[in-house]
Amino acid sequence: MTDERPTALSVAPLSDHHDRAAFSCGVDSLDRYLRIQAGQDVRRRVASCFVLLGEDGSRVVGYYTLSSTSIALAELPLAIAKRLPRYPSVPATLMGRLAVDHSRQGQRFGEFLLLDAFNRCLRAEIASFAFMVDAIDDRACAFYERFGFRRFAPQERRLFMPMSEIAALFR
Repeated sequence: MTDERPTALSVAPLSDHHDRAAFSCGVDSLDRYLRIQAGQDVRRRVASCFVLLGEDGSRVVGYYTLSSTSIALAELPLAIAKRLPRYPSVPATLMGRLAVDHSRQGQRFGEFLLLDAFNRCLRAEIASFAFMVDAIDDRACAFYERFGFRRFAPQERRLFMPMSEIAALFR
């Protein structure tokens, strides 16, 4: 008798054998990015894309992207900036996109992917002072703010969290 239970969900770097065609999160720009642009960005090394795979191991049910960026010291709150070296900018990691297929929304897969990205950044050997996100709308801003992200300015949708605070989440 064979064991017919589905395998667990897994996160992996995007590759050509992953089925992206059926992915739909309800935001056209995020759907299009995964289907058309993500592979090109990975090949050109401008972004890394990590996918949450369904039980079959090939269907993408969520994804996020990571890339390097920097934060101008003047953009940070004074209380944080004054503890940093007086460089014009500090290194950061940018999560440019985060999306979950509509069939899996409301099941905390967005949170799972965010924590996976945090863990991946903490394990990296390249220094990064903060983790930044570009929230697509106010609902996304609220999602990130629940985890302790702060906006650079009150009306902006770019948010950040120091890596020291992320590391504390894993202690």
